[in-house]
Amino acid sequence: MPEPLPVLSEQARRLVELGLHEDAGLTAEQVHAAAVTGATNALLVIHPGRVRPSSLAPLLERDGRAGFVVEDMTDVDAFAPIDAAVPPPSALYLVHDVDRGDAMADWSPDEALPAITAASRTPLTLTEGIMWLLQQPDALERNRCFMTIGSRLRRANGSLDARTPALWISNGTGRDGAARRHAPKVGWCWAGNRHTWLGFASAAARSPLAAAGQA
Repeated sequence: MPEPLPVLSEQARRLVELGLHEDAGLTAEQVHAAAVTGATNALLVIHPGRVRPSSLAPLLERDGRAGFVVEDMTDVDAFAPIDAAVPPPSALYLVHDVDRGDAMADWSPDEALPAITAASRTPLTLTEGIMWLLQQPDALERNRCFMTIGSRLRRANGSLDARTPALWISNGTGRDGAARRHAPKVGWCWAGNRHTWLGFASAAARSPLAAAGQA
């Protein structure tokens, strides 16, 4: 498993360096102020309603290659938190005790979600998964990648699209292209399918940050 997360002050600095505070309509001071808590082992996240996965993915980097969204996921920004993973109404919030879910490798999303909730945990959203890798790139490893089933696309009739988002490492084949070999990749898998190299990222809880809640 990855090393412990950077302290919140370092995470805040990283978000500001990437300019994500501006995309979210926040000031650098608000981001830094929100990080002044006693929380440990927590991930500082911008609410998914304020940032888009399509804009976050290219900020990922591995082996000098930028991250990307697969070409057949043009609707990636429409994937929203499911009922079991709705963040609090705060511009910034904390995600506690993030786990990659390696023990669930070779499970399907349909199998993993009830097990995660039964353990009193919550599945990571796609935005949270990307932000985790922005802070801790080594959390993504060959054969140890993860799904973010806290985000799903809901159809007009209310049913869920069968695709579930995931983060893994490109092999540079097919439409990815050889230039993207080893790059971080936002893609999708079917909700009923199993993959030996994909776990299911989850967290113990989320908590709002009052310092940014009025932004």
